[in-house]
Order: sequence, then structure tokens, then C-alpha cells
Amino acid sequence: MKQTIFWFRRDLRTVDNRGLQQAIGSGLPVMSIFIVDMNIVDELPDDDPRFFFIYEQLELIHRYLRSNGSSLLVLKGDPHEIWKSLISSNEIDSVYVNRDYEPYAVERDRKIEALLRSQGIPLHIFKDQVIFEAREIVKNDGKPYTVFTPFKRKWLWEFQRIEPEPRTKIPGSAFSRSSHRFPLMSELGFRPSIIRVRPYDISNLDYYSESRDFPALDSTSYLSPHLRFGTISIRQVVNALGPFHETFLGELIWREFFMQILHHFPQVVDHNFNRKYNGIEWRNNEEEFQTWCKGETGYPLVDAGMRQLNQTGYMHNRVRMVTAGFLCKHLLIDWRWGEAYFAEKLLDYELSSNNGNWQWAAGTGCDAAPYFRIFNPHEQLRKFDKELVYVRKWVPEYGTAAYKAPLIDHRFARSRALETYKKGFDAHSRDH
Repeated sequence: MKQTIFWFRRDLRTVDNRGLQQAIGSGLPVMSIFIVDMNIVDELPDDDPRFFFIYEQLELIHRYLRSNGSSLLVLKGDPHEIWKSLISSNEIDSVYVNRDYEPYAVERDRKIEALLRSQGIPLHIFKDQVIFEAREIVKNDGKPYTVFTPFKRKWLWEFQRIEPEPRTKIPGSAFSRSSHRFPLMSELGFRPSIIRVRPYDISNLDYYSESRDFPALDSTSYLSPHLRFGTISIRQVVNALGPFHETFLGELIWREFFMQILHHFPQVVDHNFNRKYNGIEWRNNEEEFQTWCKGETGYPLVDAGMRQLNQTGYMHNRVRMVTAGFLCKHLLIDWRWGEAYFAEKLLDYELSSNNGNWQWAAGTGCDAAPYFRIFNPHEQLRKFDKELVYVRKWVPEYGTAAYKAPLIDHRFARSRALETYKKGFDAHSRDH
């Protein structure tokens, strides 16, 4: 008997899952699969906390399917080769997925779609991880936005016009009968991590705008890893927000802004969005970079943030701006170095947001902080952790002889950064 296949990717849930609902609507039994993509996971350490989180979510999905007489088929390998095998061993009517927007995923899906088409199997792709895709929020002339505020204005205008979609309960009878064995982590090449993804909480955001800049309050939602891996839908989140949560909604719109920047300007992955910064001569001192990575710069807010990241996979958003700005402007280390380190450590790592925010901090991106805006880490500490609660939690030796002296003087670093950026502009202007 022919069946439909639903391929879980960045949508690890059975509630309000657009592609899954459409697959079930096909009227055919639905076979559910997940592919552990060796092209991605082979680059990860065997105790990567993000894979541990994915594994736990897959196990929850498998248990849900088992309660309905079905199961989740988990496979590991190259997706193209796995799909060749699936086609040869199953009567597949059609395949359903939710769209992924990162460059590797786009190219992967293009190849899979061509393979399926060659066998007469349609691939149905749906919007699921965003409210608006890149081409849905553009200027009146069809060109993409490169400044956030008008993008946000257009986003909110279009959002008011959306008709809410009913969420229907998924009938257990829709899934194909199967009893696939759920693999052990070790069989997939991984082991549990001591770092865990925290549960999200969007129930108490009434004071988010007032408290979000103070890391000691720990008042953020911890939502970002869940949006990254799709354990909750963006529609559920946005629909749960009230009229007084505009600041929080703005953060979600920033996420979609950077996604559409990556779509329209894929060169940002490796290059400055703003080419006039191409002439900057980064110092790229390896020893100073490692000092920054370990949180031993002698600037307590920077050090606290880096240690929080290294120990938990999280870093408070205000502190991310301070640590990133410090690396690029105080130490004159290429933003790509910092971006790669965050990509390795952050539980909520998402290419578009990580890239966009690092280029924002370096001043090289779209709608970025101007190059002459250089955070004073001492002032940031005074404003946002005056009582040193956050710092003392992550830097217990602060205030003792064991704490290192500042790696560099702020006034000197600021002056050097301004001079270096200006020289970079001048060099770029001469070359163009």
C-alpha cells in the first residue's frame, strides 16, 4: 500500500506542525522519519548538548507515535543516499517537509527534490518556522529590506491581515502501522551531555521590556533553542503574546529579519554585508582570542558572559552584545572568529541570527551599530549589574588577587579601533 512520508527536521513536535498536518490531510497513511545527517553531526563532539536535546525530543515523538500504533524511523547517513534506499524499499506516494532556510539545507532539499521527481514522487514543502518568509516582507518595489525598523513596520502591518488557522487534532489512525526500534544514543555516535536545554517560559513576560537588560534577573524566556529546533511553533508563541508584549515580539521579528537577510544576501555567511569594511586589518591575535574564549580578559562582564556560555550553552542577550563588541573593537579580532566560537557553544545557534548579530556588533552588517559605537564594559557593568550579582555568580574570584588585570586599557582600545576602522574605510575607498 502506498504511503506518505513526513520528514522531521527543525520541527520536532506533533502539535501545530504545518507540514505534518498537510501530510495527514493527504488521506494516506503517514510514515514519520528523522535523518541524523552525517554531513552535520560528524563535525560535532560526541557529547554535543544540542544533539542530546534533539535525541530527547525524537524520543518523545516516538513515544507519541507508539501510543497510536506507529513509530518514528530514525536513520543516520547522507540524506541523499538514505532517500535512495527509502525509495527502493517503500511504496511512496509523496513526501512532506517544512522548509529550512539555511544554505546547506536549501541545497540538500534541492537535490532530494530532484531525486524524488526522477521517481515520480512529489516533494511538498511548507512554511512552518517563521510567520513570514523572505519574499513575503519586501519593499513596495519588491526589493528586500536592509534596515530593521521599516521591515518591522511592514511585518506588523501584514500580521494584522493574517486570518488565524484552526489547529485540528491529529488522528492516530493517520499514521502508518509500524514498530521501528528507537536507537540508543551510542548507536548514533553520541552520548548524553551534562549541559541541558532549559524549558521555555512565555507565561510571564509582562515586565520583559523593563528587565531584559539585567542578566542577574534571569528574566528571559529561554525560548530560542526551542524555536531553533521547533519544539514549539512560532505561531503558538506569537498567538500567546498580548498587546503589551511588543518588545518581546520585536525580538521575534529580528529573527525573521536576519533570516530574510541571509536569503537575499547569502554572501553574508563569509563576507561583510557592508563592503566598505573589507579594508579593515584585523589584528587576530590568537592568544588574546583564547583569553576571550576562556573569560579571562579582566573585564568582569565580558568574563562572566563567556563563562556562562562555556558552562551552560547560554548567554544573556545584553552580555552577548558586550562580549562580541569587545572582541571586535577592543581586541580587533575578526567577527568571523567570534561567530564560529558562538556557533560551537550556543544551544540556540541559528546561522542567520548568529551571523546578523555578530556583524551588527562589529559594525559590518546591515542596520548595524555604527563603527564608532564602542561599548565601555565598565559602564555596561555599572548600568546592568551594579550589585555584581551576575558577575560574582560566574567569576567567583572577582575582587580578589586571583582575578586578572584588564587585558587592554579601554581608552587605548577605543582609540585604536577608531583609527583602524577609519584606515580600513580609506583603503577600501582607494581600491574602489
